[in-house]
Amino acid sequence: MGIFDFFRRQPAVASRDALADFLDRQSAFLTQKGMFEYSRARAGPYGNILFDDKTFLAELEKSRWLAFPVMLAMVTEAVEGVLRPAAGARADAVLEGISAAALAVFDRYPAPAALEAEAWADLRRTLERDLALMQMHPVKRVMDVPERFVERYVAAMPIHEKLRAKDGPTIHNFLKANLCNVHEVFVQRADGTALVAALGA
Repeated sequence: MGIFDFFRRQPAVASRDALADFLDRQSAFLTQKGMFEYSRARAGPYGNILFDDKTFLAELEKSRWLAFPVMLAMVTEAVEGVLRPAAGARADAVLEGISAAALAVFDRYPAPAALEAEAWADLRRTLERDLALMQMHPVKRVMDVPERFVERYVAAMPIHEKLRAKDGPTIHNFLKANLCNVHEVFVQRADGTALVAALGA
């Protein structure tokens, strides 16, 4: 990537495939960012030692895969909240299309080596339930979306539960702030008319 690529406008999210790519990239980025930043903050001056430890790195890899579908559900709900008002009478069909895109993102990845196949299948079933719950309530403020996910996200952290339990509010704030950033990026890049047409077809 050249230096001037940073100043180029990102392509519009206007198709089902583009939406899936957006969900995938944002979810993967926030999962990695959250895990690494929290672990480094927790380790303090011993961060370099921690990230050289093979046992910790194995736990971190497992944590990333446990947290990815949780983050994917949050990002998807934030996106759905943007599109639902524009969908009108096609809201149900658009919701089904958004959920299908999120599940297709999950299915891009085979069961990771860090998890057993059945555990990976369980995470998919949980994601399906999370997506189904989106239609059970009005559109939430983006900062309220992480509320029902934060405990699972904290539980996935590669830090002893007695330590991470104290950090729940900090992690919750991280999720709220970064999900608001994703929401802003999506609003800027989404072609709502084209997406509603593509997802509701």
